[in-house]
Amino acid sequence: MLPDVNKIRTIKEIPNIDLFVSGHRLCAGCGIPILIKNVLRAIPDPKALVNATGCLEVASTIYPYTSWKVPWVHVAFENAAAVASGIEAAFRALERKKGGQKYNVIALGGDGGTFDIGIQALSGALERGHDLIYICYDNEAYMNTGIQRSGGTPLGAATTTSPAGSVIPGKPEYKKSLMDIVVAHGVPYAATLNPAYPVDMYNKLLKANEFEGPKFFHYYSPCPVGWWASESMSIEIARLAVQTLVWPLYEVEYGKYRITVNIRNPKPIEEYLKTQGRFRHLFKPENRWIIDELQRRVRENWERLEKLTKL
Repeated sequence: MLPDVNKIRTIKEIPNIDLFVSGHRLCAGCGIPILIKNVLRAIPDPKALVNATGCLEVASTIYPYTSWKVPWVHVAFENAAAVASGIEAAFRALERKKGGQKYNVIALGGDGGTFDIGIQALSGALERGHDLIYICYDNEAYMNTGIQRSGGTPLGAATTTSPAGSVIPGKPEYKKSLMDIVVAHGVPYAATLNPAYPVDMYNKLLKANEFEGPKFFHYYSPCPVGWWASESMSIEIARLAVQTLVWPLYEVEYGKYRITVNIRNPKPIEEYLKTQGRFRHLFKPENRWIIDELQRRVRENWERLEKLTKL
């Protein structure tokens, strides 16, 4: 029996069940294993996972080995949500014809496979109302294929396809507002997650079990390699992302917004940016305007979220 959402108050109350085991090749300091371990603990059996091509897929199934102790299928970058939709429909048909327990279907994709390549399939699954969970682990670039910029890469970040130099000061475009796109589909439940706040994350994953229809999670996933950061700093960077309002923690339940970690005295965004080499060029005098713009945008977004919670 699942613990009640309201009773989870400390990390010690999270069950010590491990269905994603050691031996994977995910990098030291990667945020993905924290997510997957908690997803597999919070979402009840029976469950099946659909995994788009990306860091998680290539690092967890090095032939002939696997770190997964649950049913799992690898699909292409672009069709994780479509395949998950088909599996969910098949399980629903079997349940209707033969009875039995409901299967929980979970789709996983990185920012490249969600913001960009797979957004059409994701939109279709949300619009059709499939009873599944989609999780985007967002490390803000195509890390698996060479650290190229994605729709999830923030303004000013240096990547191999948006290199900081005399032509451009890092990525010239803003990060796509994925949560707004998802919420616009009218989904029952959507929420942001962060590895530095495991109790908040676990409670939201538990809460997803209460809804029928598409559920969506947007997870902040530190990437020491792609961010040019120390692997020992991953959780501190993730915490700073919340404390500087770069990554607000909130949930949307049938269109109703709620901030789940309230930041009363936000830290300046420089404290977050200086932890990562991908932003170091922003501290040059000629690029100071980008820091100011990022600061303006995060505060504006936070004020917008605060207003939405009052509607």
